[in-house]
Amino acid sequence: MNVNFFPNKLPKIFPRSWVVALLGFWIALSLNGCNPSQFKTSAAQVSQLVISAGSNPQTFNAALSQSTPNIFPFTYEPLAALNGVTKKIEPALAESWEISEDKLRYIFTLREGLKWSDGKPLTSDDIVFSFNDIYLNKEIPTYAQDNLRIGVSKAFPKVRKIDSHRVEFIMPEPYAPFLALIAAELAILPEHTLRKAVETKRSDGRSEFFSTWGIDTAPKKIIVNGPYTLESYLPGQRMIFRRNPYYWRKDAQGKPQPYIERIIWQIVENIGDTALMQFRSGGLDVLEIGSGTFQLLKREEKRGDFSIQNAGPATGTSLLAFNLNKGRRNGKPLVDPIKSRWFNTVAFRQAVAYALDRQTIINNNLRGLGEPQDSPFFAPSPYYLSAKQGLKAYDYNVDKAKEVLLGAGFKYDNKGQLLDKDGNRVRFTMLAPVSNRPSVPPRIKQDLSKIGMTVDLQYVDFSVLGDKISNTLDWETYLGAMSGNIDPHDGYNVWTVEGSFHVFNQKPAKGQPPLEGWEASDWEKKIEDLFIAGAREFDETKRKAIYDEVQRLAQEYVPIIHLWNSLALVAVRNTVQGVKYSAAFPSPRGYIWNLYELKVNGD
Repeated sequence: MNVNFFPNKLPKIFPRSWVVALLGFWIALSLNGCNPSQFKTSAAQVSQLVISAGSNPQTFNAALSQSTPNIFPFTYEPLAALNGVTKKIEPALAESWEISEDKLRYIFTLREGLKWSDGKPLTSDDIVFSFNDIYLNKEIPTYAQDNLRIGVSKAFPKVRKIDSHRVEFIMPEPYAPFLALIAAELAILPEHTLRKAVETKRSDGRSEFFSTWGIDTAPKKIIVNGPYTLESYLPGQRMIFRRNPYYWRKDAQGKPQPYIERIIWQIVENIGDTALMQFRSGGLDVLEIGSGTFQLLKREEKRGDFSIQNAGPATGTSLLAFNLNKGRRNGKPLVDPIKSRWFNTVAFRQAVAYALDRQTIINNNLRGLGEPQDSPFFAPSPYYLSAKQGLKAYDYNVDKAKEVLLGAGFKYDNKGQLLDKDGNRVRFTMLAPVSNRPSVPPRIKQDLSKIGMTVDLQYVDFSVLGDKISNTLDWETYLGAMSGNIDPHDGYNVWTVEGSFHVFNQKPAKGQPPLEGWEASDWEKKIEDLFIAGAREFDETKRKAIYDEVQRLAQEYVPIIHLWNSLALVAVRNTVQGVKYSAAFPSPRGYIWNLYELKVNGD
C-alpha cells in the first residue's frame, strides 16, 4: 500500500502493496505540460493519444520505482494481470498457471514466441532472473520484498526453471495473495541486458543495478516487454511512447495490439489549471478529474465532445495518523511523553474520530463527490467491510467525543480547554502537505477546537514530511492519504509490526539509528497475526472473515483515522474508444489498465 503525502508522488508502501502511494492527496487532477496541440497537428497520419502527468518520472528501472506516476504500465507486463472490470486475475505473459493441491507450488507456463523490444526471446530464464537476482536479492532491497516475505518465518519463495517456457515458485507455506502480488506490478526484466549490472559492484560496494536505467539513460537502451517502448523524454516537458512491434497481444481478428501508434505524456511539475485548460481546448484526450473540476466539465460534455466516467469510490483514502511510537533515540523520546500518553490512549483517538465532521468536509470541499471512509481497506475491494455491514463508524458527534474523553480521565477548565488528568493542556502539532487543499486542515483544527483541543498546523514540503515519517520519526500527528490495490494483503506493509510503512509505530529503516524502548501493542500483533492467517487461507469465505476482523480491530483502536474516499472520475474525449475506467487501480492506471485495447478515431 502507499502512504500518500502529496498528489503526484506515491511512495509505495508495499510493492504496490499499499503502493501507502504518495498519491496525491485529496485527489486529483493528473496535470500537464507544454501545449500538446502541436502534436495533434504535427503527425496527422499517426494514431496517438495525448495524456498528462503532474511530475517527472523518478527512474526508468521498474524494480527500483517507489513513486507514481511512472512509465511502467506502458512499458512492462507481469506474468498475470488484474482485469479492471471483472476484478479477476487473468493471464498476461503467462498463458496459464497451476497451483498444487497443497498450495505450495505455482507453475507458470509462458506464451510461445514472447520477445523483448530488441527482438531477443523472452524465456523462463528472464522470470528466474527477475525474481532470484532482483526482487529476492537481499543486496537489492526492492519495495517488493515486504510482500514476498511469507508467513511467520518471513521466508522468500524459491523460484526455479522447469524448461524454457515453465517456471515454478515454491512457497514456504500457503500464500493466497501471490497471484494478486504478481499481477500488481512485478515487472519481468531482461536478463540479457541487466545481469551484468546486477553482478557488478560499484566503488561503494553496492550493486551497479542501483544506478542502472536512471532517468538520464537514453530511452533506446531501455529494453521492455509491454505494449509501448519509450521513444524520447524531455524533463519537465513530455515523454513519447511508441508502439512495441514485438508485443505479443493480438485481437480476435489477429490484428496486432496495441492499436494506437504513439502516446504523448505531457509533464507539468506544478499542479494547477494547465491540464484542465489543455483538455478543454482539445489538447489532451484523457484527464482524471477531481471535485473542483467535475461540475465545470459536466456542463461542457456535449459541447466539448467528451464524456465523464465515474468508477465510484477510488482505491484511496485520506487520513489522520497519530504517532504512537514510544521509542527513544540517544535517550530522547521521539514524542513528548505527555503527548505520547494522550496518543496512546484509545479513548483519545476515538474522541478525535467522533469530533471530525467528515460529511461537511465532503460536501464543502469535495462538492459531495466522495464518501466517508471507515475501513483500512478500499471500497472497490471485495474484502471491504462497510459501516452498513456492521463496521464501527465514528459519525460526527461532539457530545459523544467529550463523553469519551471525560470517561478516560480528561477534564475541561472554565474556558472549555481540554486538560489531561495531570492538568496539562491538550495541544499538539499536525503536519499537512503544502499542496493540500487549504481549507481542509483548518477545518479539522476547527472541529477539534470544539472538544477543547488546540491544534497547531504546520505545512511542510514532501521531502520533510517523508523524512519525518520514514526516518527521523519525530512527528505528532499528520494529515495524509493512502492508496493501493484491492487485495487486502497489499496493506501488509502498513499493518505488520515491522512493516516498511507501519507509519503510526514505525521501527527504524535499515541504516537508521536504532530505538530504545520501542514496543508493539497486543492489538498490533493481533492484526499482524490475522494478516498472516489471511494470507494462508484460500477459501474466500473464510479469508473474508479473517479480514473482516482486521478491519474491526483497526477501527476499534484507530491508530489511523480514515476520513473519506473520493470518487474516481475521468473525462475522455469521444474520439477515444475502449476506455473502461476502473477504481480497482491507483491513479493513473484506472484508465490505461487495458491500454492495448484503446483506439482513436480511424484505428
